[in-house]
Amino acid sequence: MIFATIETPLAKPIPALVSNGRVYPLPFADMHEVIQVGAREAAQRKSEASFAEDEVRFLAPLKPNNLRDAYAFEQHVRAASQNRGRDIPKEWYQFPVFYYTNPNGIFGTGDEIPYPHYTQALDFELEIAVVIGKPGVDIKPEDAHHHIFGYTIFNDWSARDVQLAEMKVGLGPAKGKDFASSLGPVIVTSEALADRSVNRPGVYDLNMAARVNGLELSKANFKDIFWSFGDIIARASDSCELQSGDVIGSGTVGTGCLLELTKAQGPWLQAGDVVELEIERIGVLKNTIGRKKI
Repeated sequence: MIFATIETPLAKPIPALVSNGRVYPLPFADMHEVIQVGAREAAQRKSEASFAEDEVRFLAPLKPNNLRDAYAFEQHVRAASQNRGRDIPKEWYQFPVFYYTNPNGIFGTGDEIPYPHYTQALDFELEIAVVIGKPGVDIKPEDAHHHIFGYTIFNDWSARDVQLAEMKVGLGPAKGKDFASSLGPVIVTSEALADRSVNRPGVYDLNMAARVNGLELSKANFKDIFWSFGDIIARASDSCELQSGDVIGSGTVGTGCLLELTKAQGPWLQAGDVVELEIERIGVLKNTIGRKKI
C-alpha cells in the first residue's frame, strides 16, 4: 500500500491512499492518525471519490515526532572519512550510529529549499527512511519489521562547510543540518515491497538515483546498506522507546552527495538548481534551491 498527504483545490492537507494511478482521500486528520489505525484498516476506509495523481499536490507525507539519521552505507562512510584524512573509525563497525535532527524543518516534493546565508557549500543527500508505526523499546533486529509502517525518500540537506567546522569541535552536526529535510513523495508499506526483500531486516533491492538539473550524478541500491534497518532500530530503541510517527534515515548511499562525488571540493548547489532523488517503487522527491538570503 502507498500513502500520501495531499492538497486539492477544494481541500486542506489530507492523508490519502494512492492506488493504480488514483488518489483516494482518507477520513483522518493527518498521517499520524493513519499510522495509529494501521495501513490495512486505513485503506479500507478510503473515499469512493478519487483524483488522478496530476490533479493533486503531494506534500511531505508527515511531520515526524522525532527525526533521526543513521550513517549506514560503508561506501559513503569511507569516502567521508578519506575526505577528513582518516580511515573509517573502528567503532563504526561495532554498532550503527545516528544523530537527531530537526523534525520541524520538513519540506515535501515541489517545495523550494531555503539557502542558508551562512554556507558556501550546500549539498543534497540521497537516503531512504523508515516511518515507525508501532511503538517499542528494546526491539530485536528480527522483530523490527513489526514496528515499521513504511518507507519514504529522505533528503538530508547539508551545509558542508559549517558541518565540517562543527565536527572539528567534537559535537554535531547541528547548524550544518537543521535548516531543511525533505521527505516524500509517499510512504510505501513493507507489504508493497515484499517481492524485493533480500532477507535482511528492513532491507530491499531498490535502485536509487540522484539528479541535479536533469543530470544523473548518483546511482546506488538500498540493498548495499551495511547496517540494516533492523540493526538501526534495535540500536535506537535500546532502553529508549520509539514512538509512532518517528522517522529514521539510512544515511547517505554510496555516491549519494556532492561531498563524496567531488572529494569535498565542490562545485556545490546554487540557487535555482533542481534536485531530484528517485527510489524505485517510491517515486521522485524533487526540490528547487531558493535564493540565498543576505
